[in-house]
Amino acid sequence: MAQQNYSAEMTATIIEQYQAGVDVEAIATSIEKSVRSVRSKLVREGVYVAKPKVKSDKVMGPTKKELLKDLETTGFDVAGFEGATKEAIERLIAHFGN
Repeated sequence: MAQQNYSAEMTATIIEQYQAGVDVEAIATSIEKSVRSVRSKLVREGVYVAKPKVKSDKVMGPTKKELLKDLETTGFDVAGFEGATKEAIERLIAHFGN
């Protein structure tokens, strides 16, 4: 017979704590289980609600392909620079674009 990871009492406790707003990390620490284990148990019990994804404030700007086209208009041969980072391409544009 397999060992039971969560007793009925422990399950009731973590559900109660979670529904009271206690962080999953704090619950896991208090019962000496991993966050992943506690989260999985809460999911299996149908009470876990995933946190909404945080929208990135990152400004996307032009793509690398667009930046390489801009750089090419300066007369710079962009062959071999397809793998460069956007930041590196922007530095080249700043250098050769002036």
